[in-house]
Amino acid sequence: MAHEPIVIAGGGIGGLGAALALGRAGHPVRLFERAEEFREIGAGIQLGPNIWAMFDRLGVQDAMAAQAAFPTALVMRCAVHGHEVTRVPLDGMRERYGEPYAVIHRGDMLQVLLEACRATPGVTLETGHTVTGYVQDAGGVTVQLEEAVPAARGAALIGCDGLWSKVRAQLVGDGPPAVSGHIAYRAVLPMAAVPEGIPRDVVQLWAGPRLHLVHYPLRRGELMNLVAVFHSSHYHEGWDEAGDTALLWRHFEGTRPEVRALLERIETWRFWVLCDREPKRGWTQGRVALLGDAAHPMLQYLAQGANMALEDAVCLADQIGAQGGDIAAALPAYEAHRVLRAGRVQITARIFGDIYHAGGVRAELRDQWLADRDPVTAREAMAWLYETPRWPGAPG
Repeated sequence: MAHEPIVIAGGGIGGLGAALALGRAGHPVRLFERAEEFREIGAGIQLGPNIWAMFDRLGVQDAMAAQAAFPTALVMRCAVHGHEVTRVPLDGMRERYGEPYAVIHRGDMLQVLLEACRATPGVTLETGHTVTGYVQDAGGVTVQLEEAVPAARGAALIGCDGLWSKVRAQLVGDGPPAVSGHIAYRAVLPMAAVPEGIPRDVVQLWAGPRLHLVHYPLRRGELMNLVAVFHSSHYHEGWDEAGDTALLWRHFEGTRPEVRALLERIETWRFWVLCDREPKRGWTQGRVALLGDAAHPMLQYLAQGANMALEDAVCLADQIGAQGGDIAAALPAYEAHRVLRAGRVQITARIFGDIYHAGGVRAELRDQWLADRDPVTAREAMAWLYETPRWPGAPG
């Protein structure tokens, strides 16, 4: 067991998940978050069956379930013509995978993890500190901070500092992430303001040429989460910029009245440019490792970013345990157990983006292909993702 703390850079879902997993395993943790308070940008997160076993391992399954909404189906409709392309009832998810499919507000998810970390002995959370770099030696890592405070010393450094990770910049040095050419506008709407005729109990995606709109309930059905995505060359680094409503309307011109009725209920949009990276090895070196978006940023078309980050967190803690606390041996083992699974999600998410945004004959072929699948076939096609992942050190 490490006597010096394991230092974590970043206090988002991945960072807090890692702090909680390590703290519950008995490791002292010191987490640095650059913001002055812990907060999660954005609104909705989809929770595939694979994440619920991670919640159980982290001791937060009941708390997450209390904050989540449980839709009845995943539905795709054509954003131009309105016909239903495919529907996957979600009542079979628990029976097939042992866990449900749910959705949750990002802020609620972060708060559950934050409260669990604060209640875990040995976990120290420090805001207003930005990790800018590190120097490692055989015995540990000296972590450099942007602020005029002494450097922090730790047994290891875990970079959970997101898409524009400073830890990755030093560790891998592979430049900025890849800009997809897709922009996402997000907003939430009180459920009472949702237009008539819009289903309130499903995850519904309206697919159109070079665009889509997805909406689903949040906060036990009190809110509707909306994310509108379209192709654009615009680029801005960040997650929380004010959206240009006129630009959004130009891209969604010609879509179904139901789609436009939802969009027109929103006065203020926030947007972010969708970026990812090619899957790549090299997340770890000595006593430094990457986790979540810092290691394997992915487009949101499989709705698995937060799911993968918490899988990473639990796997990391398990590998340190499996290696008897030998961090230098555990970190390469962690990468080895995670890199191909995360890489498959990164690649498949890109493919799903092409499927959602197809037009013309491509859209007709997509509709034909998906219409031929029954719900059981659709669920089985995702078994590689939704079954609980296994690795050494995990219970059972």
